[in-house]
Amino acid sequence: MTAPDTILINGKFATLDPANPAPEAVAITNQYFTAVGDASEILYSAGPSTKVINLAGRRAIPGLCDNHIHVIRGGLNFNMELRWDGVPSLADAMRMLRHQVDITPPPQWVRVVGGFSEHQFAEKRLPTLDEINAVAPDTPVFILHLYDRALLNAAALRAVGYTKDTPNPPGGEIQRDAAGNPTGLLIASPNAGILYATLAKGPTLPFDYQVNSTRHFMRDLNRLGVTSVIDAGGGFQNYPDDYKVIQQLHDEGQLTLRIAYNLFTQKAKEEKEDFLRWTKENKYQQGDDYFRLNGAGEMLFFSAADFEDFRMPRPDMAPEMEGELEDVIRILAQNRWPWRLHATYDETISRALDVFEKVDKDIPLEGIHWFFDHAETISKRSIDRVAALGGGVAVQHRMAYQGEYFVERYGATAAESTPPFKAILDAGVEVSAGTDATRVASYDPWVSLSWLVTGRTLGGTRLYPDANCLDRETALRMWTEKVTWFSNEIGKKGQIKIGQLADLAVLDRDFFSIPGDEIRQTTSVLTLLGGRVVWGSEEFGPLAPPPPKAMPDWSPVNSFGGYHKEASVPNSVQRAAVASCDCDIGCAVHGHDHAQAWTASAPVSDLKSFWGALGCACWTV
Repeated sequence: MTAPDTILINGKFATLDPANPAPEAVAITNQYFTAVGDASEILYSAGPSTKVINLAGRRAIPGLCDNHIHVIRGGLNFNMELRWDGVPSLADAMRMLRHQVDITPPPQWVRVVGGFSEHQFAEKRLPTLDEINAVAPDTPVFILHLYDRALLNAAALRAVGYTKDTPNPPGGEIQRDAAGNPTGLLIASPNAGILYATLAKGPTLPFDYQVNSTRHFMRDLNRLGVTSVIDAGGGFQNYPDDYKVIQQLHDEGQLTLRIAYNLFTQKAKEEKEDFLRWTKENKYQQGDDYFRLNGAGEMLFFSAADFEDFRMPRPDMAPEMEGELEDVIRILAQNRWPWRLHATYDETISRALDVFEKVDKDIPLEGIHWFFDHAETISKRSIDRVAALGGGVAVQHRMAYQGEYFVERYGATAAESTPPFKAILDAGVEVSAGTDATRVASYDPWVSLSWLVTGRTLGGTRLYPDANCLDRETALRMWTEKVTWFSNEIGKKGQIKIGQLADLAVLDRDFFSIPGDEIRQTTSVLTLLGGRVVWGSEEFGPLAPPPPKAMPDWSPVNSFGGYHKEASVPNSVQRAAVASCDCDIGCAVHGHDHAQAWTASAPVSDLKSFWGALGCACWTV
């Protein structure tokens, strides 16, 4: 009998296997769980080279899987982007911005590209253009807020060439002052084309820097307990050119995520040609457990995609939508390629279902794992139609970021089941959860899990009654085993179970017992991918390989890391942090003490530098 490579003991294992819900120990051999059960029996199987890891009573869960993320595109840019994800106040965010402006060399930009909401800030607002220009008079600054607007300072306006004579593009607005000059505010009206196009004017990283950048993005996802993702393609993400970085990392054995990718059409009016070519040149599921083709979407035809800015009225799809979408669906169904379709509103979903039902009469869709993405306002009637066709619904936590805007436009009652994930579950339709990161929302799975459980936005607004919230085990299943239907990997991962891939996260706190408002602060202290340690912190830090330094040297990642968390800090560190600040009271802006304002990405070895760089919101440092 082969001895295990690794044994995990003394953990609180949430296997999500009903037949074996709470074992004492786990053994891993050749990337798979090979024993899940009694600690004494499993320890007896250890050999001389078996690594035994004591989890010290911590909660262990299956590795999380994001059902919809733009990780390939995000990885190419991660090292260039200053992340406000999770930052608790605008004061903190502006101190970060000032620091980054000071170290960013020309002609580079400072970019804050989505992943945050103004409602997460204690001040409940965005910075003004005057505030941004005061911090950055010469360095271009581009700040993308969700998909509704972007803020550009004067230097950025000069860099992109927007002047009094620049016309508004279709679907977008360049806000102007009384003299007709651009102010720096770009508005999606009603779509984000102007935001995409403006961001695309900025400098890019060279290839080797993009490789380094993607490694850092994957590492931050590992820090949050994520081991698998389904990449949903994206605008300005071209196949195969923009996939070369991931392909190289795969070939060199450096992927720390399992990535199933969907192919997103790339040019309006050439969608049919894209899918004719791709289905001819590629084979569905080509690749392996680390990097594999998962089908088509989320964009299939540009005329068939609505827009998710709840500050704007619901857009009506073009009358040619059905005919154009049918052409693509027939190609995919004939080739047995699954697809995913971006659809925010039930009006779009119902029209797409007309097409799917028509195609199904000629080419049965049974066995093709197709699904809608987002589906915030899907109706009971549409849910039943999805069920009848054997499809699924992939929900994401966009309402955690935009819930307040939805309530403003449609009212609190309409928001109570937006999306109706509980009703979708109850109807027996396949459903799972994800983020839609990195722009319209952040990539933190714990924001999603908190939203599913508590029904609250980042700003604290209670959207959902208890009837449309999930218990914690069901929510966790939405992030693990339920995602496997959407990647056609049922039984292969998603549980801590003999024969499944050994993807696992050990948490810094117990998801099943902490208060609901603390769920969002969760991170992993040990993440395994196929039994290989890809992230470790605290007592497990020495088990993880050290990361490369982020490239270039001025990367915001080197100063601030990735997603910001309020951390549980040892008392001695708390005392040192408070002593290093020049004031002796809690921060009036935050409403809590300095120790709580400390974030996990802070350079804790140099607390004075931390408080000087990121700053206390009371502005006394």
